[in-house]
Amino acid sequence: GTGVQDMEYIFMETPWVTGIPKDFGGSGDPSPYTAHGVLMGIKASAKWQLGTESLKGMRIAVQGLGNVGSNLVRFLVEEGAQAIVSDIDQEKVKLYADKYKISTSHPDEILFAPCDILAPCALGAVVNDKTIDRIQAKVIAGGANNQLAEARHGDMLKQKGILYAPDYVINAGGLMNVFVELEGYSQERAHEKTKKVFDNCWKVFEIAKKENIGTHLAADRLAEERINTIGRLKQRHQGKASRNFTTLKEVNNR
Repeated sequence: GTGVQDMEYIFMETPWVTGIPKDFGGSGDPSPYTAHGVLMGIKASAKWQLGTESLKGMRIAVQGLGNVGSNLVRFLVEEGAQAIVSDIDQEKVKLYADKYKISTSHPDEILFAPCDILAPCALGAVVNDKTIDRIQAKVIAGGANNQLAEARHGDMLKQKGILYAPDYVINAGGLMNVFVELEGYSQERAHEKTKKVFDNCWKVFEIAKKENIGTHLAADRLAEERINTIGRLKQRHQGKASRNFTTLKEVNNR
């Protein structure tokens, strides 16, 4: 991937990059914003499935202490959640366990921890034929990409009564932060943007309930709906611009 150092060089050539270091007027690492968005998605999921968006005392298993997972743990501890953490780097696990006084789990067991919410923040395809029947969480909501090995695993989660917050909906906080950069960076506005992840997850859950489909399919429906809406708005805008241009030509020709 492109490192922050590389992004500095690219920014010298063009303004059309994101994840720009703070010295250059950007936000730097988008991971805290991705993690904050995941926190918002977890709150939406908890409210929908467990009847409260308060995470106080809630058992949340976080798989992976990379950039997103480590920031998420910090947010969860601030919210009063009982975090359980795991990572292949045992030193990192010990560091976070000591720092936040939280429980740990072996990397092979974290997916099956007795918990309310499972937050995969490491590898993809964690929900698969081998794992799905052993997952004890009532909610799966984390920052990892491609959490379902196959689409049918989303259907299986629905059948099992486990609420899944679709990955590309819940981990969009970093991307939202990128749009704030393009508008001129503001930390406050970035956090406002990531709060929208709550609303987006909630809309997905509503569509899934209304149409009696898995949330993975409902997320696709929502995305398609928004793409179509943007397409219509664009057409309308272009049509209006074209009419205005015609009027302008008429005025100039008089």
